[in-house]
Amino acid sequence: MTKTKVAIIGSGNIGTDLMFKVIRLSSVLDMGVMVGIDPASDGLARAGRLGFETTHDGVDGLIASPQFDEIEIVFDATSAGAHKANAAKLLPLGKKLIDLTPAAIGPYVVPAVNLDEHLDAPDINMVTCGGQATIPIVAAINSVTPVHYGEIVASIASRSAGPGTRANIDEFTETTSAAIEQVGGAARGKAIIILNPAEPPMIMRDTVQVLTSRLDDATKARIEDAVAARVGEVADYVPGYRLKQTVQFVDQGAEADGLVPSDRVQPGGYTRVSVFLEVEGAAMYLPEYAGNLDIMTSAALRTAERLVTGARQKEVVA
Repeated sequence: MTKTKVAIIGSGNIGTDLMFKVIRLSSVLDMGVMVGIDPASDGLARAGRLGFETTHDGVDGLIASPQFDEIEIVFDATSAGAHKANAAKLLPLGKKLIDLTPAAIGPYVVPAVNLDEHLDAPDINMVTCGGQATIPIVAAINSVTPVHYGEIVASIASRSAGPGTRANIDEFTETTSAAIEQVGGAARGKAIIILNPAEPPMIMRDTVQVLTSRLDDATKARIEDAVAARVGEVADYVPGYRLKQTVQFVDQGAEADGLVPSDRVQPGGYTRVSVFLEVEGAAMYLPEYAGNLDIMTSAALRTAERLVTGARQKEVVA
């Protein structure tokens, strides 16, 4: 089977981890060019040692590459601002973009929730690491009962947050909050990120808290089943993704009214559903604590592979 050639823009932590996943895990993708702007970056050096073409001239260097015409999919692991400039140059040239920044030019995609809805989009946005970890859970709960408010807290090791991640903190909260609503289905979403400086570094932890109408025991059981099933779906492409403890339910009253939209206020009260997650990295580039890298690059890899297999299925049908 002929593999689809890809390029990666961004030779930092995320881009380098993604390169190793393409090389080691994919049966349909072929690594083409690693693109950066720092000639001394570790990612470019590693790609060069592995025999892949590199350029430190950014997207212009990619466009000038002798392989450019062969490349069908371009991953962008730079920053939100840089992606806007990169997309302006690459989209008119017919390249399919998978955006690992919070730029959100294209539709938000979380593979376990809505990937097949956006296979024809020219620029797919992978939300954020926190979004990839938590939105599947919000969506799972919302599939059982309406979520009036969804709040997520993503805690990642400071060591696993490179310059691009740090530059995008504001965009992280905005993009993730919007995707909690648009993909997760919450009436209102809020996202918080914590860069944990603890030593030794801690594995990525994510907390999901949602407010629903007051729940009976049967509905709580259905939510537990839906969450467990969705965790299994995500773990299929992110093996280190898991529940830390059982789903928690706490009833609340009018004190929660201020969190929900005015048309979602519940006179009968609410149930706060809390889900605690852990994401252990596959340690292809940084150690196991860097689950934030692993879930982003694993989701991007799954998305690219589905784009390829979806396109091939269309060709067969045609």
